[in-house]
Amino acid sequence: MKAHDGMYIDGAWRPAAGTGTITVLNPADEQPIGQVPAGTAEDVDAAVRAARAALPGWAATPPAERAALIGALRDRLVARKDEVAETVTAELGAPLPFSEAVHAGVPILVSGSYAELAATYPFQEKVGNSTVYLEPVGVVGAITPWNYPLHQIVNKVAPALAAGCTVVLKPAEDTPLTAQLFAEAAHEAGVPAGVFNLVTGLGPVAGQALAEHEGVDLVSFTGSTAVGKQIGATAGAAVKRVALELGGKSANVILPSADLAKAVNVGVANVMSNSGQTCSAWTRMLVHTDQYDEAVELAAAAAAKYGDRIGPVVNAKQHERVRGYIAKGVEEGARIVAGGPDAPKERGYYVQPTVFADVTPEMTIAQEEIFGPVVSIIRYEDEDDALRIANGTVYGLAGAVWAADEAEAVSFARRMDTGQVDINGGNFNPLAPFGGYKQSGVGRELGSHGLTEYLQTKSLQF
Repeated sequence: MKAHDGMYIDGAWRPAAGTGTITVLNPADEQPIGQVPAGTAEDVDAAVRAARAALPGWAATPPAERAALIGALRDRLVARKDEVAETVTAELGAPLPFSEAVHAGVPILVSGSYAELAATYPFQEKVGNSTVYLEPVGVVGAITPWNYPLHQIVNKVAPALAAGCTVVLKPAEDTPLTAQLFAEAAHEAGVPAGVFNLVTGLGPVAGQALAEHEGVDLVSFTGSTAVGKQIGATAGAAVKRVALELGGKSANVILPSADLAKAVNVGVANVMSNSGQTCSAWTRMLVHTDQYDEAVELAAAAAAKYGDRIGPVVNAKQHERVRGYIAKGVEEGARIVAGGPDAPKERGYYVQPTVFADVTPEMTIAQEEIFGPVVSIIRYEDEDDALRIANGTVYGLAGAVWAADEAEAVSFARRMDTGQVDINGGNFNPLAPFGGYKQSGVGRELGSHGLTEYLQTKSLQF
C-alpha cells in the first residue's frame, strides 16, 4: 500500500497541518491500496500563499522558457507512463490496456501540445493605435475529478503554466495517487518552487477552502453540475473567474442514411469505455422509427460482447447510484435488452453493460446523467423530432451525428445545442476546444481556447 504523509507545497513535500487521512480503495476488489493526507483549510492557505509568492517570477518568465519546462514535464510523464497506467488501473479500476492508451497516453499528447503552443502563442498584438497584451490571470485553483485523473490534471495545469499562472491542485479523493505521481513528475521536471502545488483532501473541506480563498484568481473545476453551481455562486460573490466543465447527457443521432451497424456499434463502445464514467459519453442513442427495432438488436448484441471487458465503477456510492438508475428505468417503463441492475460479481463495484429500449425523452434515464455503462435508445419520427429530443435536456456538452452525406450530418450538428459534435465517428483532437453549452459548463479546455481561459487582457494606447 502506498502511504503518503505530505502535501507538495512550495517545491517540497511537507507534513499536512491536520492528522486526518484518506484511504484509497481498489474498486475491483474493494481492498485498500493507498493513503493520503486529508488536507485542511490551513494546508490550502499555505499552498495559495506559495503560489502567490511565485506568481511574479513565473509570469515574467519568457514563454519559450515556460514551453521548455512543460516539455520537460511531458518527458517525465513519458518516463513514468507504465507507473501512471498501473496506478490509474489500481485506483480507478480501468482495464490496463485502456489506462495505457488513454489515461497515460492522452495526457502526454495534451502536455506536448501545450509545450508547442506556449512557444508560439501570440501573447500580444497591435490593434490600431493600441498594443493588446494577454497576461496571466494569476493564481489558479484547480479542482479535478476521478474519472480521468491525469488527463483532467494536465488539461488544467499545462495551459495555466503556459499562460504564466501558478497553480494549486486539489484532486478527487478517490484518485489522489495519480496526482501524487504528477507532482513528483513536476518536481523532477524542474518546475520552480510555488509554481505548482498539491493539496489532497475532501471536496467539502479542501475543495471549498480553495474555491473560497481570496488569494485565488480563477477556479477551474471539472465535476458535477450541482457542485459547479456552488462554485460559480461562491466565485460570483467574490467577482472571481471560473472555468466549469460539468455534466452531460449527449445525443448520438443516427440519421436514416447512415451506416446503421457502424453507428450503433461505435455508439455502444463510446458509452462502455471507462465503464461509462465519461461526461461526454453518447448515452442517448436516437434512431429513426423505421430502423428502431434493428438498432435495438444491434445494440443489445454489441453490449453483450463486453461482459467482463469493462472495469468496475469507482466506488460503492457510484455503484449504487448507477444500479439505482437502471432500476428507475425499469420502473418508468423502459425495456432492458442487455444487462440489468444486478451486480455481476460478489466483490468489486461492477455494473453490467446495459442497454434500454422503449425509452421516451422524458424518462429519468433520458434526462439525468447516470455516469455508468448504460445506453438509452430513443426513437424519432423525423429530423425536427430528432433535433427536439437531442436538445431536450439541461446539458449540452458533446454529441454525435451519423449520415451517409457529411454535409447532411454537419447541417444537423450545427443546430445542436452542444459544445462538441463528432461527425461519423470523428477522432479525438487534442487541439479542439472542449466544453459545454447550458448547464454543461462555462469556458473551454484544450488547445488555444484552453490557454485563453487562463489569460486576461490589457490594452495600451499610443
